[in-house]
Order: sequence, then structure tokens, then C-alpha cells
Amino acid sequence: MPITASAKKAFRQAKTRRVRNIKKKEAYKEAVKTYRSLAASKKWEDAAAKLSVVYQALDKAAKTNVIAKNKARRLKSRLAKLAPKK
Repeated sequence: MPITASAKKAFRQAKTRRVRNIKKKEAYKEAVKTYRSLAASKKWEDAAAKLSVVYQALDKAAKTNVIAKNKARRLKSRLAKLAPKK
């Protein structure tokens, strides 16, 4: 356990940030999972609507360093490939 006041404060901040980071991580993972299931079942209209939600979740996670920026870019690229060509 932390002893100094600054260490105690850092510990409190870390707990708060951990909860926030986990929520963001779960949000993007759930969005990706939903999009992949829609794409697998060939519901393209629903999947296209969900893609912007996925992008938003990935960008938020990357912006706050929950995931690396290149990981977000890679996932967005691979998810966009799942959609059929127009």
C-alpha cells in the first residue's frame, strides 16, 4: 500500500482511470463483435449502420491510449474489408 500522500493520490487516480479504461475497452470490443456477427450473417444494412459506431469506439480508445493508434487503424481497415464492394 502507498505510504506518502502523493502515492496515495496516484493510487486513487489509477483506480479511477482503470475503471474508465476498462469501460472503453469493453465498448470497442462489444462493437467489433456485433459488427462481425452482422457481417457474418450478411445483414449489410445493419452492419453499415454499426460501422460508424465501431469507428467511434475505436477512435476513443486510441485517443486515450487504451489501445495503440495503429491497432485501431488496423482493426478499422480489416472491418471495412468485410463489407461487400459496391
